[in-house]
Amino acid sequence: MTLHLTNARIPGERGLLGNLINIAIDDGVVTALDFIGQTTSITLPSATRAARVAEGADSVIDLDGRWIMPGLWDSHVHMGQWAQTRHRLNLVNATTVAEVLRLAGGRAASDNGDIVGFGWRPSEISGEPTRAGLDTATGDTPTYLFSADMHSVWANSAGFANQGMTATDSGVLSERACFEVGKRVSVIAADVLDAWVDEAAREAATRGVVGIVDMEMAINARDWRRRIGKGTDVLRVEAAMYPEHLDQTIEAGMRTGDTVASTGGLLRVGPLKIILDGSLGSQTARCFEAYPGATGPAARGVLNLSLPELAAVMGRAWAAGLEPAVHAIGDEAVALALDGFDAVECVGSIEHAQLVRAEDMSRFAELEVTASVQPTHLLDDREVAERLWTGRTSQAFALRQMLDAGVNVRFGSDAPVTALDPWLAISAAVRRATEGDAPWHPVEKLSVEEALRASTRSAVAVGQPGDFAVLDADPLDATPAELATMPVSATFVGGRTTHSLL
Repeated sequence: MTLHLTNARIPGERGLLGNLINIAIDDGVVTALDFIGQTTSITLPSATRAARVAEGADSVIDLDGRWIMPGLWDSHVHMGQWAQTRHRLNLVNATTVAEVLRLAGGRAASDNGDIVGFGWRPSEISGEPTRAGLDTATGDTPTYLFSADMHSVWANSAGFANQGMTATDSGVLSERACFEVGKRVSVIAADVLDAWVDEAAREAATRGVVGIVDMEMAINARDWRRRIGKGTDVLRVEAAMYPEHLDQTIEAGMRTGDTVASTGGLLRVGPLKIILDGSLGSQTARCFEAYPGATGPAARGVLNLSLPELAAVMGRAWAAGLEPAVHAIGDEAVALALDGFDAVECVGSIEHAQLVRAEDMSRFAELEVTASVQPTHLLDDREVAERLWTGRTSQAFALRQMLDAGVNVRFGSDAPVTALDPWLAISAAVRRATEGDAPWHPVEKLSVEEALRASTRSAVAVGQPGDFAVLDADPLDATPAELATMPVSATFVGGRTTHSLL
């Protein structure tokens, strides 16, 4: 069946190509563009087009002058965690330890199950977390309160006992210990989690999202194949894996970019995710300079791998056809990650790259390493960055420097750290401020066109996937505030409607 999307407009188009276009999609691929008002028509060669036309009657959707653009991608999501967050105790707005304890105590009094919370900020919260304080609030109910960056967890005595872990006085665990707890408390019935993921995926489609890179700490390809088979078919998914899954991934012959069978082309093998350092909020991002007042081995943050160890893992993955995606937030971690790519002579991405020395910007482009960044984080982190990275924030979220250096930049959300909504990232990159605030290092602002390019992977062109977002306004004429709430009236993945208000 051929799908015809008629009477559409291209963002920013000022009549040079005709006021409206009609788009034909056969077998998921754009096969023709007709510019109304001119004689211009672009089609695939007839033989190629005929090969793509499926049996059946044509379908026509009149877009009635709305704007059409390539569908949006979120290049860094933890989908299972994002799906679960809406069912967890919400601590996002808690600014004091006392408020966190009040909320946790309220949940303990009203719910017999384990308490899992999310959203408090270790570097910004007023007061000191203690295990004793959390014990008083929650009693014998196992309690796990994850920080907004998911790099720290605050547990009570019952929680430590339940996990078989040695309790600390603060009750706070960071990095690997936190990740282990996170994986254990996230083990819920597959049917329940799949339903929650389906709900989250369909919500993403309402924002024009057509694809995600899922960085969940799970066997993602297996989980997504099951979900797609059950009908969660509104997103394209690139499923990452972690070093603990590397042996079985190599044994299965899976390579980055491979399409997974029995998924209708929706699921592909993603990168190997390697976590090199921590996070800014937990003061574990590895930097060349120490954090204010910090002493000891972790004064500059943590490094999970030395360069030889990092290169060994990257090299083994690359030899098996897997691209590395290296989590690096602090400037020393970013420099070390680039050294790893240089040593292995492979391509891939650095995830986050929040603090990057000026001299390292050009290395991204030279080594063909993608910067996979989350612009929305700059809105949340600007105050803590000024405090913890004093004098260096001109190099924090330095998106303009990256583009000027020729770096391939992709946007993501890091959901659940921020919402799975690329329009928020686009707005943040363009504005670098929340409502009422002055832009933070405004020299690093991007244009709307540049921000859109970092959030998409295709084009409105013949031969491209039929992956589109249909908008009720022209994003190139929108203010940054309007970008954040851009109205999306329809989303198409491979010519299939995944969301429609038409």
